[in-house]
Amino acid sequence: MPISYLTRIVEFTATHRIRRADWPAERNALEFGKAAVDHGHRYQCRVTVKGALAPEAGGVMSLVSLDALLAEEITARFDGRHINEAVPEFADGARLATGEALAQYVWQRLARRLPPGVKLHAVRVQEGPHLYSEYFGEA
Repeated sequence: MPISYLTRIVEFTATHRIRRADWPAERNALEFGKAAVDHGHRYQCRVTVKGALAPEAGGVMSLVSLDALLAEEITARFDGRHINEAVPEFADGARLATGEALAQYVWQRLARRLPPGVKLHAVRVQEGPHLYSEYFGEA
């Protein structure tokens, strides 16, 4: 049976910093530059799911269901918030709040919540017009 892909883009505005808690401020500034201090982005998160066309869903999956899932797992979690403070996994001393880590985090949140027969294909987190990270589920 042919496989189709469905991509939905959600946007959110959030603040973050990329800083290792075990390093002094000088080393963080050297390694991460301006990203070591609080700054904001207008993120775009592209989520692509794949599966066989399901006539009862009108496609790979119900767009209403996908939108609700993305609203809960992405928009509600990040929009208007400080990622390092709002999401424990990105607190100082935990994972760095890089685009790569955000893409993996979103994947982990979404993959287990998709309907049967639907798989996650890609998560892309874009921080600006010239910087994005993608994750395809590889371990």
